[in-house]
Formats: sequence, C-alpha cells, structure tokens
Amino acid sequence: MANPKGLKFEKISDAVDDINVAKLKASDAYGQSEFDSEKDKAGFRQFVDTNESSRRFYIEQHTKQTVAFNLEARRKAFEKPRATMGIWEAMELLNTLVDASDPDTDATQIEHLLQTAEAMRKDGKPDWMQVTGLIHDLGKLLYFFGSDGQWDVVGDTFVVGCQIPTEKIVYSDTFTDNPDLTDPIYSTKYGMYEPNCGLDKLLISWGHDEYLYMVMKEQSSLPPAALHMIRYHSFYPWHRERAYTYFESEADKQALKDVLAFNPYDLYSKSDSRPDPKVLRPYYESLIAKYFPEKINW
Repeated sequence: MANPKGLKFEKISDAVDDINVAKLKASDAYGQSEFDSEKDKAGFRQFVDTNESSRRFYIEQHTKQTVAFNLEARRKAFEKPRATMGIWEAMELLNTLVDASDPDTDATQIEHLLQTAEAMRKDGKPDWMQVTGLIHDLGKLLYFFGSDGQWDVVGDTFVVGCQIPTEKIVYSDTFTDNPDLTDPIYSTKYGMYEPNCGLDKLLISWGHDEYLYMVMKEQSSLPPAALHMIRYHSFYPWHRERAYTYFESEADKQALKDVLAFNPYDLYSKSDSRPDPKVLRPYYESLIAKYFPEKINW
C-alpha cells in the first residue's frame, strides 16, 4: 500500500517542479536577443530631413495629435464593431498597407509580422511572445476603419496633454503648429497629470498601439507582459530615449523590461530574409487558436 505521506510529498514536489519550469519558460522572454548579434544596428531608425515622405508624415502627426483629438478618437473607437474577422484574415487585410512612417523596410506588413515572430522563435522565446510578435502591428487596421490618414495610425508615439520633450522625439522641430503647445496647462512639464502617476494614466498619442492594446485586453488570453509589448512598442521617446520618467510608477519598471525584451525583434528583424506565409501559416495558426477566439470584433 502506498504511503499517503509519500504521495503527498510527491505531489508537492511535482507542483514545485511545475512552478520552476514555468519560471524558466517565462525567463526565456528576457534573455539577450541572439538573432541580431552580428547585425550592424547603426543603420536602423535613420530619420533624416532628406526623407521627405517620412518628414511630411511626422509634420502631420505632430500637428494633429492633440488632447481634444485623442479624447474623441477613444470615444469613437468602440462605438460599434468596425469588422469581425480572425487574426490571419486581419493579417491579410493589413498586407495592403504601406507604412509611411517606417524608414527601415519595404517588406509587406505580413512579412514584417512573420519576420518578428520568426526571430523570436529562432531565439527560443515562449509561444505567447512569438504570437505577440505576429500580431503586434494589427492595430494598423485602423487605417481601413475610417482613419483620417496614416498620422493617426502609425509612427512613434508621445504623450499629449503635457510638455513635449522635443530633444527626445524624431523630427522634434515639427510640433510648432500643434495648438496644445500654447495651452497654459498642456504646455507645462506635468500638464494634466501628476508626477509618478504611472504610464497607464497618460494619454499616449492615438494609433495602432493603443487601439490593439484595447482590443487584445478584452478579447485575448495574452499575459500582461504581451499587452505591455503591444501598447508601448512605438513609444520610443520613453523606452529608448527615457523621456517621461517623471511619470513612471513602480509597476512601469516591469513594463519597460517587457518592451525592451520585445523591441530588438520588431526593429532588427526587418533586414531578415522574406518569410513564406503559406509555409508558416499552420504553425502560427496553432498559436493563434491558443490565445485568441476564432473571430475578433475589431
């Protein structure tokens, strides 16, 4: 007859082993990226005045992204479903968009998503991170859902409702016609916020990051780290230039860790070879089925 105490100990031991394995798997997300170890990274994110299309894009974005616009965009975003479709179907729709803000690639949108996910898979990142890489730009579907142009969909994001840390934002000279710059509250360092209030209290310029974060928070089983990666991956003034640190809360230390773990795969995979969607689709559809419903209300 089995010893009850022995069985109890064995169950506890198995539980501890499961926890340790889970921790080990989770830690994989934060290991140093290896796929990009031999890449020359100096050539990425080169925003120069001679790139006229990129500069024109940021002039429009920096002029029109105001507090008033952001409040209205959020009010209108989920008044009614814009479309109902599955993840892969959404990726195929997105493939018809050319991102005017990106100086680093001429790959199609679906190729970029697969490049990001495949770089993560190559480095042995957990499946939740791979599928986050796969879907991280799907918020760009906003472009097809009544946007006013790409300026309210793509590009680096920044905080509205407070002083612009222009030395830490691309094309920093293009904010001159933004009406919030002369507002007596919005033009001050803290603006309409409190010190150390936390990033979740900030109104970050509206676009694909914020939109997809809201969709996935409600309709996926992705972990909080994935939601951080989605929400802040274009927030370069914060996670790369370290602007807005005076708004950070203690919880934002983890958010920063999450985004920095994600960023190399988004940025440096753009020089990788073009993936074949037909070959890779079965693998990624298995991950999609694990974390998302069959149809998403966009």
